[in-house]
Amino acid sequence: MSNIDLTKLPEHVAIIMDGNGRWAKKRGMTRVMGHQRGVEAVREIVRTSREIGIKWLTLYAFSEENWKRPKSETMALMKLLKRFLKSELKEMLENGIQLRTIGRTDKLPEDTRKFLLDAIDKTASNRNMVLTLALSYGGRQEILDTILKISRKVENGSITSGDISEKLVSDLLYTADMPDPDLLIRTSGENRISNFLLWQIAYSEIYVTNTLWPDFDKEEYLAAILDFQKRERRFGATSSRE
Repeated sequence: MSNIDLTKLPEHVAIIMDGNGRWAKKRGMTRVMGHQRGVEAVREIVRTSREIGIKWLTLYAFSEENWKRPKSETMALMKLLKRFLKSELKEMLENGIQLRTIGRTDKLPEDTRKFLLDAIDKTASNRNMVLTLALSYGGRQEILDTILKISRKVENGSITSGDISEKLVSDLLYTADMPDPDLLIRTSGENRISNFLLWQIAYSEIYVTNTLWPDFDKEEYLAAILDFQKRERRFGATSSRE
């Protein structure tokens, strides 16, 4: 961690956690066992984020498309989510971590949703870090939901079409009061976005590692942040080096 400049940290890190299934397959294990090991990686990355001072951490935990997986796997994932919430609540409270969620969480099983909402409520006043879990989430679905919100506002006369702007769209997304991600990390070596935060990552720095998510540890995470710190962020402007 000695090479990390703690004064130039990304404010918001978003992670596509990929590779649990392949990690398990390589070891002759079930996919569920891969997901179980993936939870350990989540714990380590959350702790590391808090330790170094990352203010916002968003994890792609369960996509809208993941509902297409076998029911046995999706239900196992919901049980793992409940277990994680129960085991980590004490630590979140002790360390000032606020839990949030984005996505169509009404699709979650009622008991899972209850655990989730309870943890969100109990950590609501925490201010040291915000951990957001993207659950039953899809970027296109989020944009569609936002379009529908805008359409209703136009229909009821609270705004006109001339009031529609980038700021209005941003203010109506699931992530309304969150900064856009500065750094997007994807594990497992896949070079795709997978329908994650499509609006918000317009100018995010993207870091892809071949490491499968269960093996993504503190050292790998800090390497991603160090790589981020070496980049020049231009946001469409001319480089100062040119």
